[in-house]
Amino acid sequence: MRKTLLFLLLLLAGTGIRAQEEVKYSVQKIWDGGTYNAFTSLVKYKGRFYCAFREGRGHVFDEHGKAEGKIRVLSSRNGRKWTSVHLVGEPGKDYRDPKLSVTPDGRLSLSIGVSVYVDKKFITQSPYVCFSTDGEHYTQPQPCTVEGSREHTYDWVWRTTWHGGSGYAVDYFTRKDGTQGLALMQTADALHYSLLTELQVPDFPNEATIRFLSDGSMAIMVRRDGGDCMGWWAVSKAPYTEWQWKRMPMRLGGPDFLMLTDEKVVAASRCHHIPSWCTTSVYTGDARTGQFRQRIVLPSGGDTSYCGMLVEDDELWVSYYSGHATHWPSIYLARIPLKSLE
Repeated sequence: MRKTLLFLLLLLAGTGIRAQEEVKYSVQKIWDGGTYNAFTSLVKYKGRFYCAFREGRGHVFDEHGKAEGKIRVLSSRNGRKWTSVHLVGEPGKDYRDPKLSVTPDGRLSLSIGVSVYVDKKFITQSPYVCFSTDGEHYTQPQPCTVEGSREHTYDWVWRTTWHGGSGYAVDYFTRKDGTQGLALMQTADALHYSLLTELQVPDFPNEATIRFLSDGSMAIMVRRDGGDCMGWWAVSKAPYTEWQWKRMPMRLGGPDFLMLTDEKVVAASRCHHIPSWCTTSVYTGDARTGQFRQRIVLPSGGDTSYCGMLVEDDELWVSYYSGHATHWPSIYLARIPLKSLE
């Protein structure tokens, strides 16, 4: 027992993860539905809260070898009681990684990654989007246009963040020669994306979240699945073409973050410090240095994370999925007092 404890302590020390602090917060399961639920997004729109996620029969494939995930949207007035208001999908396509955002013209945007597989072989992936003006009724999903996509075998525009009337997102893609790339994109309508600059991040960069500081500087957090697999962090001033990247002290999975101040960041991500049993964790960090420390390990395990985040009054709300307590992964909402993260 003592050797096991020593091993775990050394393992944690080697990853830069500290022992979890005692923080009081609440967690509620908001959906299970008897299916494989994963990849969440969370937003407040016109006085109500919305949580979107993928619903399927497996992480990718069902028991028949098909990938046909659908996107479900839940709605709540107070964050306690949730009801389903929308479900979208189509045969032969895998709808996944939904991302909710509010456009400058006041619409609710639901961005979706749509993939096609044949005999479990990946064929293609493209970004789609649909819109709502009431949170319950949505337009039919339509494919987005992405500058440069003709030279790629797939594009994944992962999350759009709005600032100054424009939307910004990171497209991770594979070129026709098999190499991976990362590009900063801009949009006026969540439908057409133009290239601002390619981001020089090595070792299979992919999922990335963008937020803004009060002076208009852009911060990006990027997942990497090659090399040492540690996340990268950077802040750049407009026009967002020069970046000085910093290695983060942890590996990421489905990362999201918010700027609490121009210096203080709160983030949520899959935590890999025990590779055979991942968890969902909340971190705080310094925007200037890119250094983060783990503050909370949420009730979670196995296939988990892909958080949505928002601040409501004096609480941080974090949506996520986890398979630690149910046969299929369920959707959870954590409510964390901001003062506990000071």
